[in-house]
This record gives sequence, C-alpha cells and structure tokens, in this order.
Amino acid sequence: MTSPKARLALFDLDHTLIPIDSDYSWGVFTNDIGWTDSESFRQRNDEFYAHYQAGTLDIRAYTRFSTEAARLQGPAKAAEAQARYMREVIQPLISPQALSLVGQHRDAGDQLVIVTATNEFVTRPIATAFGVDELIAVELERGADGWITGEIRGIPSFREGKVSRVEQWLGAHGLDWNRVDITFYSDSANDLPLLERVNSPIATNPDDRLRAVAQARGWRILDLFSSKA
Repeated sequence: MTSPKARLALFDLDHTLIPIDSDYSWGVFTNDIGWTDSESFRQRNDEFYAHYQAGTLDIRAYTRFSTEAARLQGPAKAAEAQARYMREVIQPLISPQALSLVGQHRDAGDQLVIVTATNEFVTRPIATAFGVDELIAVELERGADGWITGEIRGIPSFREGKVSRVEQWLGAHGLDWNRVDITFYSDSANDLPLLERVNSPIATNPDDRLRAVAQARGWRILDLFSSKA
C-alpha cells in the first residue's frame, strides 16, 4: 500500500501575495530615506526591473546593486530600516484575500513554502507576516563579520533556479517530486519552469505572457488584486 503524497502549497511573493515588487520597492524606500543618490539609483533600479519583466535580468548583478545600500549602512541601521519598511510599505499591502488564500492551504494541512527571486533580507520578514516559516529566497553570502557582502550564496531562486532550489528543499525534507502533490501560485512568466514542473500550476495576477500561456494550457487563473502597483 502506497503512502499518501505530501501536499505542498508554494507561493511566489511579489505580485502574487503582495501587489508590488518588494525588492524594487525596498530600493525606492532606501532612496526615499536618503541612503542612495536619487536620480542615478532610480534610473538603475528601473533598468533592472525592466530586465526582470523581460526575463533578461542578471540576478547576481542586481543582487549586488539592490543590497548595496543596506550593506554599506551596516546591520543595525539596516534592521531599523527594514522594520520601518515593513510597517510603512508592506503591512498596508497585505490583503485579506492573500491572507485567506494562504490560510486555506494551512487549514487543509498543506506544507506552506514561499519561493521568491527576491533576496532573503527583504523577504524573510514578509514571509513571517504571512505566518509562513519555510522560505526559499535568494540567499546572501556573509563575510567574516557576519554581514552581507552583496554576493549570492548557492543557486539563486530565479527562473530555472526555482526548480533546483525546490528540489533541494524536497531532498532536505526526505521527499522527491514523485512523493509530493504541489500547487504553485505565481504571477510571472519567469516562473514557467516551476509552473510546468508542479501538479497544479495557478497563474495568479498573471502578467500578459503568463496569462496567455495559462489560457492556452487550461491552467487556473486567479486574480487576487484589481491591479498591479
């Protein structure tokens, strides 16, 4: 007699559970509080975001850029700013619809995992706000002083890297693809490699490319938000 499969609910974060890109918005926030040069930072931030939307982002270059302000300020000031960012920017955008979606899977006994291409510094507090302990994010290298260096540790959870990181997570928990039933919610065509790998792909607040793919393949489409910020 075969054992029942473990049930996993995987959630992308940006534009899936929250209606903004948290990494981009963190950059805007650090700019607003005077940590970066206003004009040049905003221009580069916009350029990187356009590459992300086009599926051409250099994730390592972007991570060096997006973590530089916090890295230079040091851990104490970064933690203070992070708490303020959560309070002023993120918390007001955590919607009842998104909390309910996560709660439905929690009540069903599913293992909850957030799988995001945004780095762990930005996303760990957001995962905590959703009550999700398991986070697969871009992991950051630490120097001898224990603080971030701007480099990525291991495989970045971006595009095909999300498949690799989920596979690593499964192995660490004594599981494999054949012993799990996975639902994955995502808004982005960048996540097609993982959406194609899971049992139940759900295009959530999908971008135009993903919406077209979902419609062509008969995938479920879920619109949690009225519009994207």
